This record gives sequence, structure tokens and C-alpha cells, in this order.
Amino acid sequence: MHRKGPALAAVLAGALIALGSTSALAHHSFAVFFDSDRTIAITGTVTAFRFTNPHGTIALDARDSAGKLTQWRVETNAPVVLTRRGWQRDSIKPGDVITVDGWTARDGKPYLRLRSARNAQGQLIGQAAFGQSDD
Repeated sequence: MHRKGPALAAVLAGALIALGSTSALAHHSFAVFFDSDRTIAITGTVTAFRFTNPHGTIALDARDSAGKLTQWRVETNAPVVLTRRGWQRDSIKPGDVITVDGWTARDGKPYLRLRSARNAQGQLIGQAAFGQSDD
């Protein structure tokens, strides 16, 4: 008599734990990466917009006051949250000039957590984040 049932169950449980931990690691804490006391606004040209889970991202080329070009990575909410806030997959496209406002990265890298975005005409894209005016 072979006891394949318990061994198979153990292997499946191990696989599920491994897959679950990968997902958990992909979704990180805001406070680990971003400084909730420091916000900045950056105007630049969109090079990519990923409307994907667990967070969307905007790639943005922006020039600093000295004219140096910097490639910024802007993290957004998940698509389901963006959709509730009026965003769509095509709300921004490569080549669009936008201004993003958000929390800066703790490590000083060009990485930002999005609070709001405005198009070249100054109109809000979607809705403002909690605690912000949408004027």
C-alpha cells in the first residue's frame, strides 16, 4: 500500500506557499520606499505607462533646473483603484507632457509615489488623491 496522498498534499502545500510569498514580496509597504513628509511636482514627457498589477507605473523624462535629463519612475495605484478615480488604460500615452505630484523616494532615487497628475493644459487626470484639492 502506497501513501501518495500525504506526500502529494505536502508538495502542493509547499508550492502554494512559494507562490504566495512571491506575491507578498511584490506588494510592498509605502513607508519602506517613500517619505510621507516630502512631496514634489515634476513636469516631463511620458515614455511609458503600465496599467498593471500590483501597481501601475509611469516612466517620465524630466529636466532639472540645470537642464539635466532624468528618467523618473512614478508608481501609481492598482488599475482597479485608478479606474475608480477616473483613469483609463489610455489616460496618458508616450509623448504626453504631464506634471506629476507625489511623495519622494527615501533613498533619493528618481522614484515617486503618485498623488496626482495633470495634463499639459493643467487639467487633473482622474481624481486627486486623498487630502488634495482638485482645482
